[in-house]
Amino acid sequence: MKGAGHRAEPAVVTHGEQRFVISVRPSARARRLALKIDPRRGAELVLPRGVSRRRGLAFAAEHGAWLAARLAALPEAVPFADGATIPYLGQPHRICHLPHTPPKRRPGPVWRQDDTICVSGRLPHLARRLSDWLRHAARQEAVSRAEAAARRLGASFQRLSVRDPRTRWGSCSAKGSLSFSWRLIMAPDAVFDYVVAHEVAHLHELNHGARFWDLVDQLVPDSAAPRDWLSQHGAALHRYG
Repeated sequence: MKGAGHRAEPAVVTHGEQRFVISVRPSARARRLALKIDPRRGAELVLPRGVSRRRGLAFAAEHGAWLAARLAALPEAVPFADGATIPYLGQPHRICHLPHTPPKRRPGPVWRQDDTICVSGRLPHLARRLSDWLRHAARQEAVSRAEAAARRLGASFQRLSVRDPRTRWGSCSAKGSLSFSWRLIMAPDAVFDYVVAHEVAHLHELNHGARFWDLVDQLVPDSAAPRDWLSQHGAALHRYG
């Protein structure tokens, strides 16, 4: 947690016959009570300094109908497990555990085969191996796309990293470093291209003015469609893994 020195703790909120487990997070920076919905972690109550936990939970209970609706709208969580289906560049792929595949017949611990992602090794290690593989694939895709986009604009970047931010799909620092969410590897190609184009355009324009959007349009002529996709479906990408 930023700026408070306290960890979020769970609490139960009741709305009619429904009970919700929410996280309560004290915050020295918050100006007012707030309820937030995180696609990965569910509901969170933010407590400003000086506001008691009891008062905060009463506030959450008053907004029980809102909580119920927002939590019900969250996509179902999909763990990385044998038999589960996850998107890879927008296309559904089934996860298949193949522990006994001979080394000569597999290109690595994880590999794609048609519409299947195969994972070798012991079953308890499947989730970690698949997560590592997806992050590596996301970085490779991001580097390839960013280099191509930068060449088109006559730009260059210092470094590129992939992370797992909660609210941003990409970023560009004033020093020319790019960062992207590894979860873009699950988004459609056009969406991945748009996010990369957006951040590469920031190498020239660290703002969202007309010149910036002209650069984005040079790289991705129809940027409205992928923006709409992220708005409608982006939260679902956080429910995988």
